[in-house]
Amino acid sequence: QVQLKESGGGLVQPGGSLRLSCIASGSIFAINRMGWYRQTPGNERELVANIRSGGETYYLNSVKGRFTISADNAKNTVDLQMNGLKPEDTAVYYCNLLEERWGTLYDYWGRGTQVTVSS
Repeated sequence: QVQLKESGGGLVQPGGSLRLSCIASGSIFAINRMGWYRQTPGNERELVANIRSGGETYYLNSVKGRFTISADNAKNTVDLQMNGLKPEDTAVYYCNLLEERWGTLYDYWGRGTQVTVSS
């Protein structure tokens, strides 16, 4: 079983920065991609950014140029550097890992970390 643990959330003023980190542990066969999602009350979880094992990245349009995702495949970690934070970035952020095991994909989630952007 794969476990994901996030860290780095908190309260920050508009324009500030936070760095989220996630480490995956357990028996991991092969990582297809890792990423970060976020969710606010009453809304669906949305993909913020992800990174494939080959290094290809995806970003939500509203965070392009402000957020940077990076991964260390050897350490099974994924980070999200968030700069220029805005109040609308306030959400619970979830780490996600997509594992590929003999042609089957398995989805794993962390418990989430709260990010609050407020003055």
